[in-house]
Amino acid sequence: QVQLVESGGGLVQPGGSLRLSCATSGFTFSRSTMRWYRQAPGKERELVASITRSGRDTNYDDSVKGRFTISRDDAKNTVYLQMNSLKPEDTAVYYCTAGYNGMEWWGQGTQVTVSS
Repeated sequence: QVQLVESGGGLVQPGGSLRLSCATSGFTFSRSTMRWYRQAPGKERELVASITRSGRDTNYDDSVKGRFTISRDDAKNTVYLQMNSLKPEDTAVYYCTAGYNGMEWWGQGTQVTVSS
């Protein structure tokens, strides 16, 4: 059974930091491209960051470049999203996904709220 469980969300002040984690099981993590998406109220879901199977290549949406870092730990089957210099517009539900062999699996999401 494939499982992706996000954690680390919460309420943070503008300029603050959070580290999201996505613990996975039930599939071959090391062969999967991992991604973080987010969806704010009333907005479409958007791709925030992705990391290849090897971990050598990462991509970011322009809105988070220089502030967010995606990383992976294949020994722990976990992907991370380090978020620094958070802004109110980063407020959203954040989802991790795993892409493998034409399939993509989703976690349940974790809420991030940036507010003073």
